[in-house]
Amino acid sequence: MSAPALSAPLRRRQCLRGAAACTLAASVVSRSALAASGQQVTLRFSHVVAEETPKGLAALRFKTLVEQRSGERIRVLVYPDGQLYGDHDEIQALQLGAVDMLAPSLSKFGRIGFPEFELFDLPFLFGKVADVRRITQGALGQRLLQRLSRQGLTGLGFFDNGFKQMSANRPLLAPADFAGLRMRVQASRVIAAQMRALGAQPVTLAFSETRRALEAGVVDGTENPISNFWTQGMHEVQTDLSLTEHGYLGYAVVVNQRFWQSLASADSALLAQALREALDYGNAIADAQNDKALAALRQAGTTRIHTLNETQRARLRQTVEPVHAALASRIGLSWMDAMRDALKQS
Repeated sequence: MSAPALSAPLRRRQCLRGAAACTLAASVVSRSALAASGQQVTLRFSHVVAEETPKGLAALRFKTLVEQRSGERIRVLVYPDGQLYGDHDEIQALQLGAVDMLAPSLSKFGRIGFPEFELFDLPFLFGKVADVRRITQGALGQRLLQRLSRQGLTGLGFFDNGFKQMSANRPLLAPADFAGLRMRVQASRVIAAQMRALGAQPVTLAFSETRRALEAGVVDGTENPISNFWTQGMHEVQTDLSLTEHGYLGYAVVVNQRFWQSLASADSALLAQALREALDYGNAIADAQNDKALAALRQAGTTRIHTLNETQRARLRQTVEPVHAALASRIGLSWMDAMRDALKQS
């Protein structure tokens, strides 16, 4: 009996193994030669969230701008919802040339040798998005992006998905409410430490696997911006959403360095300008998309929504405060100091 056919995404993921990696790396050179010669260029942009999220909408805006301004000589193929690669393999795929552009959450850079990006995971570090942008749009943000070249990546910019909220099948309003819960987290030591400080057990899972894990009871709860919670249908498998606003979720847009460097200068300039405009658009709509998702959740009526008061938030903040000191040596004291200095600036 012949073996069953593999799905397209699985075939692509298997191509990351063994000799296929060399083929993929070589393909970057051949595609880059086309880019430099002014011929048709196809840029593959992969991400793991739904099209209706701020990231998804920004990716589509980027596609539209590039194709319009290049007369469709440069085509952008956007693959949302982890259609090509998921949390665990998308950066490797980019490094090997299997895709050309990603927008990973900032947490993901810690596990490939850049723990300084986990600054953004520290709980209750930012009071508002404007605080984040002092970092991402300033000198410190540029320093962070430039460091990615050590892993064959070129960092092009940051954008927001707002603040995260906690969900489970019970309200999460006080540290005691987290006791014994299995909480899905990204692969971030900071976020895992945050959950342990609250008394929960962190379980690292890919974003694409989270809803199924919640439904099956593999995990009890998770943290997400409201737009992700809504578009992934987590409201169908979680009875309670607590508006903790305890942490920030943002992304860095990165491309394969060899591909980017071999583009014709006019093409890279066109792409960079289109991306800047798309990121501005994504940042502008992030709050609106989360507000829209919250309104949809209220209308759906499947999930109880809890707003914390200042006393409750202060108790949570106090409980996770030791995470900042415990992770300082991993992140780097100089980076921690630079972050605090930037946040002090008006």
